[in-house]
Amino acid sequence: MPIAPRSMRSRTIPLMSAALALAAATTAAPAAAAPAAVSAGATLAAPTPAATPDIPNSPVGEQLRWLLAAAAALPIPEDQIRAHFSTGFLTQVPPAQLNEALKSLGGLRLESLTQVTPTALSGVVTTAQGRLQLSMSVDGDGRIDTLLFGLEQREAPRSWAELDKRLRALAPRVGFLAAEVRGDGRCRPVHAVAPTTPRPLGSMFKLYVLGATAEQVKKGRLSWDTSLTIRPELKSLPSGTLQDRPDNSTVSVREAAKLMISISDNTGADLLIDKVGRARVEAQMGRWSGHAALNRPFLTTRELFLLKGADYPRLAKKYLSLDRSGRSRYLSATVARTPLTEVEPWSKPRDLDRLEWFASPEDVCRAFSGLSALNTPPLSEVMSANDAGLGLDPKAWPTVWYKGGSEPGVLAMGFLARDAGGRTYVVTVLTSDPRTPLDETTAAPELLALARGSFAMLARV
Repeated sequence: MPIAPRSMRSRTIPLMSAALALAAATTAAPAAAAPAAVSAGATLAAPTPAATPDIPNSPVGEQLRWLLAAAAALPIPEDQIRAHFSTGFLTQVPPAQLNEALKSLGGLRLESLTQVTPTALSGVVTTAQGRLQLSMSVDGDGRIDTLLFGLEQREAPRSWAELDKRLRALAPRVGFLAAEVRGDGRCRPVHAVAPTTPRPLGSMFKLYVLGATAEQVKKGRLSWDTSLTIRPELKSLPSGTLQDRPDNSTVSVREAAKLMISISDNTGADLLIDKVGRARVEAQMGRWSGHAALNRPFLTTRELFLLKGADYPRLAKKYLSLDRSGRSRYLSATVARTPLTEVEPWSKPRDLDRLEWFASPEDVCRAFSGLSALNTPPLSEVMSANDAGLGLDPKAWPTVWYKGGSEPGVLAMGFLARDAGGRTYVVTVLTSDPRTPLDETTAAPELLALARGSFAMLARV
């Protein structure tokens, strides 16, 4: 199945939300068309086969046994899916989407079980994407209500010196900030590496789109219930699902925002940019970033796909040769008239220093802090829908927000977490290589480990 360019992909894929997160999903080389739940990127070395562990004769064990068999004979008939999954789960993940996700995993083989109760279990499965953590739970009727696949956790660093060493081993260009967000909204650095240097963000730019949207809601110019029309010219490529909805159907601002953050829905982002206005998103970035000029005009995801994937490098070279006003005219006169069907795959970095969205670790901290200060419902619901598999103890850290981004040569992750005592911290990691694509199968779990260790060290400050 063709896979959309991972330029816009967030670190987790999401078939969706709290019900299902596929955290190994962004390892794909780009392609031009429809979405895939998990991409077929670099193949991991197959582990030595081991004896299949015993599956308990319990409600969750019975469902796991069924899932392993069903995943070997795809597609699963819809009536079977509805018999084995809860209504709440299928509201978030329709049967067709679930089949697509399981297909993209390339098979499931249970390797081990680590925690087991009658209604929940976790363990490790082997897939075509490599070894993944599996978590499953069932509801009171014995139907699956949670299904999570994520990268195996790595050991977190225990000192800032260890973190620095591991961070610099990931990519030639790195930026890092672990900071406390003070009561006045300022970010007080605790540890940093090149915190003021702008780096490419990938989909992390969507923090600024969400901020501009929330500002308009706060001013009464927009409502979370406002309907957005999914016009054909506003549709983008995956990640996301809104591009698959019928032309001229509608979605609320609230749903578009949640999809934009939780599964990095690109069409959702472009719909919000269109509704709020490019100028207001640029103004929002100006308030929260010291490098807003690098993002003018503020590109939509569709525009970036076309500039990097359609007749490359002709469109990109012409665009980059123009001044700001010339670029704006070129976007509306030429790029907007180029069909998405002309986007072709790319797997190597393209113009990372000039054609992307940019911010420094300090800028990203200001964006998280600014969103927290807005305190406009449903911001917390939107931002906490996906933690990328960070795995902080929810008792110690009841609030965790996440946004990340990647494309060939870029991997970025940003987290805000509030501890049980009400203290708020932000950890941002930006990595890039303008010449060689990063191996996300190894880099992503390492970034998660660095972030997890950072919050542990921040808690001791």
